[in-house]
Amino acid sequence: MDFISHLTSNNIKPSLQRIKIFEYLYENREHPTVDTIYSNLVSEIPTLSKTTVYNTLKLFIDNGITSTVTIEDNEVRYDAIMEEHAHFKCDNCGNVYDIEIDISNLKFKKNNSFKIEKTNIYLKGKCNKCLNKIN
Repeated sequence: MDFISHLTSNNIKPSLQRIKIFEYLYENREHPTVDTIYSNLVSEIPTLSKTTVYNTLKLFIDNGITSTVTIEDNEVRYDAIMEEHAHFKCDNCGNVYDIEIDISNLKFKKNNSFKIEKTNIYLKGKCNKCLNKIN
């Protein structure tokens, strides 16, 4: 992906910090927190601050290129994949994974007259890595 073009085409001025933060989000699909993003980029960008990470993520969200993933009330993670998908969080290791899902056949128990614009599906359990360690 051409990150500079992606930011520009979404009305975001591509500064070094913005490019690196979006690149990190896009290439690291573990749905990082602000602290994770900051910790992994500060050695590469010594002038980076957590405030810059927060503000950049808010800008990305406002421009529709990033979304938040809130599976636990005390933890906000970020996702650069905007196609519909579900998220699975392992109760053992805490990793969050994308799960492809087809919601086109989603059935409701009764006919509601709502216009659904966004769907968030969060699943929890044990991931394969943790299950293999247990067995």
